[in-house]
This record gives sequence, structure tokens and C-alpha cells, in this order.
Amino acid sequence: MGLDKAKSLLSVRDGKTFLDIQVAQARAARRAYGVRLPLIFMDSFRTQDDTLAHLARYDDLVVDGLPLDFVQNAEPKIHAETFEPIDWPAEPELEWCPPGHGDVYVALQASGLLDRLLAAGFRYASLANGDNLGAGPNATLAGWFAASGAPYAAEVCLRTPNDRKGGHLAIRRSDSQLILRDTAQTAPEEMDFFTDEHRHPYFHANNLWIDLEALAARFATHGAVLGLPLILNRKTVDPADPTSPPVLQLETAMGAAIEVFPGARAIAVGRDRFLPVKGTNELMLLRSDVFDFGEDAIPRAVVDTQPRIDLDGHYKLIDDFEERVQVVPSLRGARSLTVRGDWTFGPGVTVVGDAVLADPGVPATVPAGVLGDA
Repeated sequence: MGLDKAKSLLSVRDGKTFLDIQVAQARAARRAYGVRLPLIFMDSFRTQDDTLAHLARYDDLVVDGLPLDFVQNAEPKIHAETFEPIDWPAEPELEWCPPGHGDVYVALQASGLLDRLLAAGFRYASLANGDNLGAGPNATLAGWFAASGAPYAAEVCLRTPNDRKGGHLAIRRSDSQLILRDTAQTAPEEMDFFTDEHRHPYFHANNLWIDLEALAARFATHGAVLGLPLILNRKTVDPADPTSPPVLQLETAMGAAIEVFPGARAIAVGRDRFLPVKGTNELMLLRSDVFDFGEDAIPRAVVDTQPRIDLDGHYKLIDDFEERVQVVPSLRGARSLTVRGDWTFGPGVTVVGDAVLADPGVPATVPAGVLGDA
């Protein structure tokens, strides 16, 4: 989205950021169950200052002296043509990138936080993407995981046609071990099978549960390496400038760790546990009246089926989106909203049924009133 700060600092609802809402979720769980539940963020070298500065407004977050964050590692971006580390004097910091969220396990161990958590009496951890507000604290799932005796578990959701590109779990034939399959790890000739929601009815929600003692034991026997499969991510050296040189980023996915823990499990959860914001389509939906935030600060849809949002390139970058969607339209009665061209939404717009805004050829404003069909 062309962000110049941590995504977690984006405003989601009523001026509250992802961080504010996650803090509210943790506080609610602490009150409800009388527990000392730590809330800890894995930051990159680019997001740490933003995160800690924002969290400084809360004086009750620290538990047992544990830190509020730890920093993942960094690695050089590789020039896509020379295969050498990229040189970008205009902004040297952009020569480096985080190695994907699969680095969470090594970063936990290398930072010393894994040992500190165990020493403080914490046995299990729940991991989730920072942009997924649906994956808040859940006592039922925590109890299931602790009782299961599994070293590791992944949450999965039923796939729909809109989830065909999402990663899913499969069983490795050689040893019946659960593994994560992603699009980047699938041969082109097998994509038809990969995207078949009937053959693979569940997708991986990237909400994970891990036994910290099992993780420490794995490191003790294998060193600080989990051996996760590498993912090749193609980007430009400046993510906000598509004309900057192309680079390769080598990453790992935290969900891939399921294959290194014999006895790992999967559990099917409701779609309300999967509400990631990967772009402005999802941001518009989360900001809309489709969701209510309860006392536990977890967003819940007030409609049976969430509408599909499809905004074109005029809205891809966050600054362009904010300029054109200062007031999010009502979407409770919508099935879909497709926008083509440079439209600015005025106040009082209600979308019903399937609504399409065709490219007007010039900047235009969506006036107040009903848009779409019943």
C-alpha cells in the first residue's frame, strides 16, 4: 500500500489503529479470565520505533518484565538481474529486508525471549499476523491446544472461490506429516489442483499455536535452524516506486514450521478468525458498517456474507485511498462493489446488491444516495 510507517499504525475504526485494537483485545482477555497474558510484537528494523512509540501511551501492558517486542533479522535484497546484493545509495535502508514472518522462531530464540517466556512460566503461545484483528485471544482454542498435547497447531478455514490462491495444508506421502503448500511453492502445471477448493477444502489462516517447550527442544537438538522452505518474493527495491530496480527477497513462512514438528495438528475455525488487511479492499471493508467491534474489541460481521470489494489502481496506495474514500459507504446491504476510475466517495453513500462504478474518464464524485441494485 506504499506505507511509510508500520501497517499496524493505520487507523482502522474511530481513530484506533491495529495496535490500539490489539491492546484492547489483550486487556479484555486479562479482565475476563484474570490472567497475566503478555502481548508481544515481532517488529522489523523498520517498524520497531513506530511500534514502541505508539505503545508508550499504555502503562499496563508489561507482564513479568517481559519486553513488548523483539526484532526479527534482516537480510540483503538481491538484484534480480545480477543476483548480487542491491546497491541503493538514495536510501541505503531499502537495501535490506526482513526475511518473512517465518523468522519469528529464530528471532524468539536469538533474542533470548524464548528462554525468558519459559522461565516466567509461559508454556504456550498464539501467533498471528498483525493485520488480522480476527485472531484475538481465544480461551476455547487455547484450552483445546493445551489438552491436545500437540507441539504445534494451525488454524484452517473452509475455502471459497475467493480463497483459491491461499496456502493450504497437505499430507506428505512419505511420512504422513502435515505440511504447508503455498502458491510460490507450486509448479505451474499443478496450479489447477492447487486452486481446486473441492480437492483442498481448507485454507491456512496463518493463526498458529506452539508449545514453547517443544520449540526450545527443537533448537536444542538442531541448532538455531528450523530448515523451513524458502519462498522467492519478487519486488522493487523501493516498494513505493514500481520503476525502481527489481529485486528478489528470500523469505520463509511461519506456517511452514508445521512440517518440522511431528504430531502437529490442524483445527478448523470460523471465518471470523480470518480478517487480514492485505490491501485497501480489505481496509475499506473493515472500516465499514459490515463489522461491529464488541467489548472484547474483536470485529464481527453483522451480515451472513461479507461483500466483495474490488478497487482499481487509483486506490492501491494508502494516500490515494485516503484521499478518495474519506467517508466509507454503507456496505451492509451490498454483495459486491467494483470501482473503476478516479471516483471520490462523498458522505451518505449506501451500496446495495452488486454495484459497479465504471471509469468516468475524469475525476468524479459519488453523490449521496443508493448505489447498486436490490
